[in-house]
Amino acid sequence: MTRRTMLATLLLPGALLAQRAKPAITVYKDVNCGCCSKWIQHLNNNGFNAVGKDMPLDELRQLKARYKIPPAMQSCHTGIVDGYVIEGHIPAENVQRLLKERPKGIGLAVPGMPIGSPGMEGALSEAYSVLMLDPSGRTSVFKTYPGGK
Repeated sequence: MTRRTMLATLLLPGALLAQRAKPAITVYKDVNCGCCSKWIQHLNNNGFNAVGKDMPLDELRQLKARYKIPPAMQSCHTGIVDGYVIEGHIPAENVQRLLKERPKGIGLAVPGMPIGSPGMEGALSEAYSVLMLDPSGRTSVFKTYPGGK
């Protein structure tokens, strides 16, 4: 056995384990939404195994209701990861922090579709906040993005 083969044999299980260790997130979205696909790609580029599931808009609304996402907090897609709801264009770093800290709550939301958020990139960025949702429908600021150029 050559040194290279031995090294590859030793490192391969760790590489496979690292691939499996990526958190899986299912993203429910309307089939016609392009920004949702861009957000899924953002997640996949930043340590997640994200998979999109297309569904009719009325079923997507029912899913949001089932997960108790208040109408004012809703966006164009809903992700589910490790028991948390991820609603809207939330930067991957916030989802990683959520999974690490495991706060009480149903998940995170970025209402609407702010320009400059992942999947909604543009020349300028709007200010927006990532909000933590609690089961009663209340929110608290999880992270703020100031916007600008």
